[in-house]
Amino acid sequence: MKITPNIGILNALIRITFGLTIVAWSTSKMVKRPWRDSYLLAAFCGAMKVAEGIVRYCPMTALCERWADMVKEHQDATQSVDETEDLADLEVPYNPT
Repeated sequence: MKITPNIGILNALIRITFGLTIVAWSTSKMVKRPWRDSYLLAAFCGAMKVAEGIVRYCPMTALCERWADMVKEHQDATQSVDETEDLADLEVPYNPT
C-alpha cells in the first residue's frame, strides 16, 4: 500500500490544532476523573488527528477516494457492456428463413 499525502496544508494545520485541543481537554478531565474511560478514548482520537495532520495522510479520505474510483470503474464497465449489447442487437437482424 502506497501512502502519499492526501490532505492539504490547511487541512493538516486544522487537524493538528483540533487534535491538540482534544488531547488537552481530555487529559485535563482525566486528571479529575481517572476512572472514566471516555476521556482516554477522546485522548486517543485527538492524538490520531494530530498524527494525521503531521503525516498529512487520512485513511478515511483514502478509503472514500478509492471507493469513488471503484464506483466510477463499475459504471464505465456496465456502460460499455450495455453499449455492446445494443450494438449486437443492431448488427444481427432476425432472419426466419
